[in-house]
Amino acid sequence: MTAQPRLSVGLPVYNGEEYLAESLDALLGQTYEDFELVLCDNDSADGTAQICRKYAAQDSRIRYIRLARNIGAAPNHNYVFTQCRGELFKWASHDDLYARDLLARCVEALDAMPEVILAHSGQAVVDGDGRVKVPYAYGLATDSPRAPERFRSLLFEPGGDDFYGVMRADVLRRVKPHDSYHHADRAFVAELTLHGPFHQVPELLYFRRDHPTRAERANPSRRARCVNLDPRRAGPLHPTPRLLAEYVAGFVAAIRRAPLSSADRRACYGHLAAWLASRARPGAGERVEDRAPVAEDGAAFCVDALVAGREGRRG
Repeated sequence: MTAQPRLSVGLPVYNGEEYLAESLDALLGQTYEDFELVLCDNDSADGTAQICRKYAAQDSRIRYIRLARNIGAAPNHNYVFTQCRGELFKWASHDDLYARDLLARCVEALDAMPEVILAHSGQAVVDGDGRVKVPYAYGLATDSPRAPERFRSLLFEPGGDDFYGVMRADVLRRVKPHDSYHHADRAFVAELTLHGPFHQVPELLYFRRDHPTRAERANPSRRARCVNLDPRRAGPLHPTPRLLAEYVAGFVAAIRRAPLSSADRRACYGHLAAWLASRARPGAGERVEDRAPVAEDGAAFCVDALVAGREGRRG
């Protein structure tokens, strides 16, 4: 086994053969190199295993783990974290793209600001071919020194992919593992904000790929998305009202567990109550992916010039 890396990147995957190689090229082509890449294959039935083994044979930073059965996306995300050794950690998606300097800029930010617990970058939604659909201006106040303000922002503002930021692993171990109820990732990130501020690197370095086979698109109903997160949710004991109630309960539990003063805890409960009262307003469920796409010539940058492995695609 190689020396312990500074950063661990955990990539859980299930049937990801369509885009996996592109994402691996982008990660392995990072200018920051002191990391391990742990691939956790959720018993894929397509060519995922062959792709993972091929890349693992070519780069010693890769460790490949194949699970004996499909345990669901949420348990797979949690499991891959337990297999990582770095003081810093990042989840990666098998279908997203990463500019060469993403890891370097995030690690630099964490080193420069010890109070920051998570660093991410500017981002855009791209389509299956890597063309920009929606550049996203980050509007969340997750950099506030006040925990209630960070929490309030996470509740009310749409967007943000901080779940895929570079995090301090010791902080990640203090929060409840990723659950599988509706929007569990949002509650998970909200709990993280109660432990410290985030930092957004002011460069466009992360590209979230939105395509018909992405989990959110392939599983349009709340129940289907939750079953994808954990197959145990398929039973009659997990009706949609329960999944929604667990979402709200997840926020309540996060506030209760967090290291907050009594005043900050009360403020967070107040923001949660206001958020619940606001859910009937139009646009309350807005997603960045659902915003109007930019015009063909609206992007002032080229993804292919920023991401390793895509050089010359439009040349």
